[in-house]
Amino acid sequence: MRTVLERDDRDPTQAAPPDNVEIRLHDVELRFGQKIVLSGCSLDCERGKVTCVIGMSGAGKSTILRVINGLRRPYRGLVYIDGKEISGLPERELIEVRKKMGFAFQYSALFDSMTIADNVAFPLHEHTSLTRTEIGKRVSEVLASLGLEDVGDRLPSELSGGMQKRVGFARAIVNDPKILLFDEPTSGLDPIIANVITDTIRDIHSNLGATCVVVSHDLNYVYSMADTIAMLFEGTIIESGPADKIRNSPNPLVQQFLQGSVLGPIPI
Repeated sequence: MRTVLERDDRDPTQAAPPDNVEIRLHDVELRFGQKIVLSGCSLDCERGKVTCVIGMSGAGKSTILRVINGLRRPYRGLVYIDGKEISGLPERELIEVRKKMGFAFQYSALFDSMTIADNVAFPLHEHTSLTRTEIGKRVSEVLASLGLEDVGDRLPSELSGGMQKRVGFARAIVNDPKILLFDEPTSGLDPIIANVITDTIRDIHSNLGATCVVVSHDLNYVYSMADTIAMLFEGTIIESGPADKIRNSPNPLVQQFLQGSVLGPIPI
């Protein structure tokens, strides 16, 4: 019997993505103990585009981000980043892959005892050979680009929730990543600040040209931002495509979710 630590032994070349696909999940299954979180989950994220993953709370959306950056290893299936299958890599090689990525966590995950500047500088100290002067200059540039030029000496607790989100974005982009992962970026924010965050992400994407994967339940944001929308249900991507395709999907599961209806095949 296969244990949860065993890897799928299929040839990784069989599902290798085309050049225009930066991220591919192929038939991924992930378990927490005996609980199956992702099952037969397949997703393509085009290079330089924004892919938004939607779905019910607890459906496994955030888990997809952790599979992409190697924090969670699938029980079965294949994960490609920039054409390379990563799910079986040793940790030291995964670290090199992660250097190409920026991750903006749902609750910012800032270090409470460190200043804003030190929070943003942390990836540079960990993963580059830049001098302290060079790091300081880079941090100042990134903070200024997000309208945070005057907060470098402050602590996270001194900032509003929206500003903390932007600091999290600053830390995510300070390494000029090729891939950006955003976990519920507008969660818990009022509509005005949520719009500010949406505009910020749009500007980041425009300036960096990075491949972005965004987990969100904010449909207005998703419709305004996504090149591709993918809906996750019971661990599987059941529909994906541009906004118009998703809006007009004949799938009753998709329509019930989009309409926020208690009536339909999704049990409430």
